[in-house]
This record gives sequence, structure tokens and C-alpha cells, in this order.
Amino acid sequence: MQVMKHRSRLEIIAEILETANSSKSIQAKIMHRVYLSYPQLKEYLALLLENGLIEYRQTDRIYRTTSRGMRFLEIYRQLNDVVVMTDNIIVR
Repeated sequence: MQVMKHRSRLEIIAEILETANSSKSIQAKIMHRVYLSYPQLKEYLALLLENGLIEYRQTDRIYRTTSRGMRFLEIYRQLNDVVVMTDNIIVR
């Protein structure tokens, strides 16, 4: 059984964007892959739509990560790499 750790808002946003980028993502798929309740999902999707990080295609009822969302993921990964490297340095 997987133990869930506390995730930051940025981590959850990154997980949603990665899910929406990797496949045809309907709400249910995002909700299950990212482990969110329906109210949480609606809140995050509204935030991502409002900021242009994700788009919703009404005809297919799917969410896709926009180029702006891809840029967010790129920066997020770079920052995450820096933090991981810093953690490794501190531990030694």
C-alpha cells in the first residue's frame, strides 16, 4: 500500500500538467492519477485554466497541457533538481 506524503500546491499542479500532457485526460483520469477528490480537482483545473497552463477541448471533453504549462513543468523540474542536489549536499 502506498503511503501518501503531504504535497505542495506546486507539486500537485505539476502532476496534473504531466497527466494532461501524457494522454487524453478526462477529469476522472486526472482525479485518479493525481489522487484528488472531485472538489479539489475542480479547484485546481479552474486555477490552471485561468492561468493558461491547461486547455479544455469541449468536443472531446479532454484536458491538454498548453505550451505555457509545459514551460511551468520545465522550470518546476529544474528547481526540483536544485533542491534535490542541495539536500544531497547537506546530508553529506
